[in-house]
Amino acid sequence: MPMTKTTQPIRGKHLFLTLFSLPLLWGGILGLPGTARDIDIEVGIVQRFGETEAEKLSISATNGDSLTVKYQDNQGQTQTITTTQLTLNIVEASLPQSLLKEYIVLSDHATFETAEDSANQWQDKGIKTEVTQPGRWQVWAKRDVYETPLLRRLLLKNLQEKGYNDPYLESAILTSKSQATFTVAGKQYKSDYLEIIPGKNPIQVSHSQQKTRRYGGSLKLQPNSYGTYTLVNDVPLETYLRGVVPHEIGPNAPQNAAKAQTIIARTYALRNLRRFKADNYELCADTHCQVYYGLSETSPKADQAIAATKGLVLTYENELVDALYSSTTGGVTASFSDAWNGEERPYLKAVIDSPKNVWDLSQKSLADEQAFRNFISLKQGFNESGRNVFRWNRQATLDSLTKDLKKYLERRKHPLANLKTIKSMTVTERSDSGRILTMNVQTDQGTIELHKNEVRSAFGPPRSTLFYLDPIYNSQNQLSGYAFVGGGFGHGVGLSQFGSYNLANLGWSAEKILSFYYPGTQIIPLDNSIVFWREAE
Repeated sequence: MPMTKTTQPIRGKHLFLTLFSLPLLWGGILGLPGTARDIDIEVGIVQRFGETEAEKLSISATNGDSLTVKYQDNQGQTQTITTTQLTLNIVEASLPQSLLKEYIVLSDHATFETAEDSANQWQDKGIKTEVTQPGRWQVWAKRDVYETPLLRRLLLKNLQEKGYNDPYLESAILTSKSQATFTVAGKQYKSDYLEIIPGKNPIQVSHSQQKTRRYGGSLKLQPNSYGTYTLVNDVPLETYLRGVVPHEIGPNAPQNAAKAQTIIARTYALRNLRRFKADNYELCADTHCQVYYGLSETSPKADQAIAATKGLVLTYENELVDALYSSTTGGVTASFSDAWNGEERPYLKAVIDSPKNVWDLSQKSLADEQAFRNFISLKQGFNESGRNVFRWNRQATLDSLTKDLKKYLERRKHPLANLKTIKSMTVTERSDSGRILTMNVQTDQGTIELHKNEVRSAFGPPRSTLFYLDPIYNSQNQLSGYAFVGGGFGHGVGLSQFGSYNLANLGWSAEKILSFYYPGTQIIPLDNSIVFWREAE
């Protein structure tokens, strides 16, 4: 089992994670302040392996290399096999006796950021929590604290008596479990934990549900919190970036845009190592974290940007910034609270995404509906002008919108999930950047209030929360649907990837690009003094 990174307490409200707390955990690799060194991180590259028995993983050595496979036998002893190839499968194994699996879901969210804020609020109420991701992000009452059926039911009853009606008990009686198996040279072995170490070359992974890819570092198969398994890539940070940068910014991005993306991607990774603490790894490999494809499709231009910025991170008051970024802002960046719940980040604020003076937010706030519509009608002079998701108009019928909403409410176990039809939809509150903060959806069962990114989770058409609604009527003048008219793709917070293309082409340096999107920040080499993140007590 890997050692976990921990925090050290200091005086005050928060716990801080800095490099000072990690020298033993990172094998003594840290140097003197100002010296940038590489760090191993743990990335879940196949997060829920075993959701179906048909899934299969084939893992192979490359270029004449061999693999050392470590596993636990039936007596719990570690055994070792040397091979060039193995296959992983999941079988359903009967349990000797029925097993109760249950936990309390305190809240359900579209994003980690809002889930973490909710977890902190529950902690302030005296309830120990953990953030999980069985599908959507959820906050659970911490399982090793509320470890008996009685404790869980007492907690739920206490919450209900205090008026908290959203928490619920997820409960199931299991008669079987998913069991990981691996096959080497025709012989099958069973083991819940598996470590795969190459000699010196990347490991090739073929998954029945995604492309064959190669990965640096080593691999581990381990159980997660959901009855399945996670394949984890233990990889040096700078090697990890080779599988991130070309896929996030594009393999042919202008060099200074690639450098800016690299600094942000490095900062993001280190800032977010806590995301999958409940499952004993650190990051995922998709858009819930950063897209990571290993070493199969690296880019010379991205590699140059990684080498040129080695060890550089973006900070604010000597703490790693919350290095959020998106594809396209739609002409204006969003503040942190426009997208998520939680404390504001001073360096994440609404900025007109243009090198020109095309709009003055101080005089014309986009919280005003008419001002917002006027802004969306503008198409020229922005960093992203001409991009296909800079402006968009997507239409949907009431029937399709109702189906979207029902699926969303069913996932959340919402009491109005049995609705039959949407009657009307209204944007009731916007932020200064124009993002939707609140939307009311009137249904035959009652009104549903959606906030921030939940709007995108509930409906298929919007590519961001930067849009307005235009009703569509049929020939009988009856409401039949809505047009979603807006701009941007993603949450719009922080750096715009396409915006950075334009600024780099104008001759802006990576430093200037990052200063534009993250005002008041500094680029510095990773060293022992930098605070990674702050955890609420």
